Order: sequence, then C-alpha cells, then structure tokens
Amino acid sequence: MTERKPPGVDVESWVDRQIREASDRGDFENLPGWGKPLESLDAPYDELWWIKGKMHREGFAALPPALALRKEAEDALEEARAASSERRLRAVLTEINEKIAAALRMPPQGPPLGLAEFDVEAELRTWRERRAASRRDTA
Repeated sequence: MTERKPPGVDVESWVDRQIREASDRGDFENLPGWGKPLESLDAPYDELWWIKGKMHREGFAALPPALALRKEAEDALEEARAASSERRLRAVLTEINEKIAAALRMPPQGPPLGLAEFDVEAELRTWRERRAASRRDTA
C-alpha cells in the first residue's frame, strides 16, 4: 500500500477498495496462522509481549548463560523423569550432561554455574522404582 489517498475520496471507501482489490488478487490466501487460534489469547496482558516474542523468534535469552543452563538442566531433569522409556531418559540426561560438562570446562559469564552432571544410573534406578510403584498401585 504505497499509494496515497486521492483528495476528495472518503478514507473508509478508499481503504475498503484497497482491501477488496487485495482480496481479489489473493493476497490474503495462505497467510501464516490461517485457521489457527491467536496465540496467548487467554494469557494475562503483558506490556512487554512484543519484546519477549521478538527475543524468542531471534533466539535471544533474557537470562545470563549460566542461569539459562540451570533452567535447561531443570527442564531436562523433569523431562527425563517423565520419560516413557529408559532410552529416552538416558538420551535426555546425556545431552544435558554434555552441555554441563562444556560449561564446567569453560564457565559462562554471569553468576556461578552451581551445577554438576546428573548421575544417569541413579536417575534410572529412581525412574524404575517409580514406574514399578505405579504399576503396583494400578494393579
């Protein structure tokens, strides 16, 4: 829409004409998100919603690298404990352990890391015990 509104033409009719012409050209077909609900429609209002969205799309984190890794480690542990198989648990913990080991060799900027690699075998034993207990409860 680079053309200017001609003098003497009502703004509303000019805008309506532009929308109709764009629709006739098919400019509104196959738009991203078409037919999907608006994201965060039910979320509480946040003044910085657009900044947070931009940072997420661009891959930036609001946390310093050390805190971001701590959060990632928490999420990985939660995912591992909810894993459906031993293989998945091992994969999740092995992946985060590699990141933690790299951070321990070359500490990231920010607050102290305060992390140690997860004991995969201990987590696996705990996972097996929880799974066996849940089977006993359902039986």
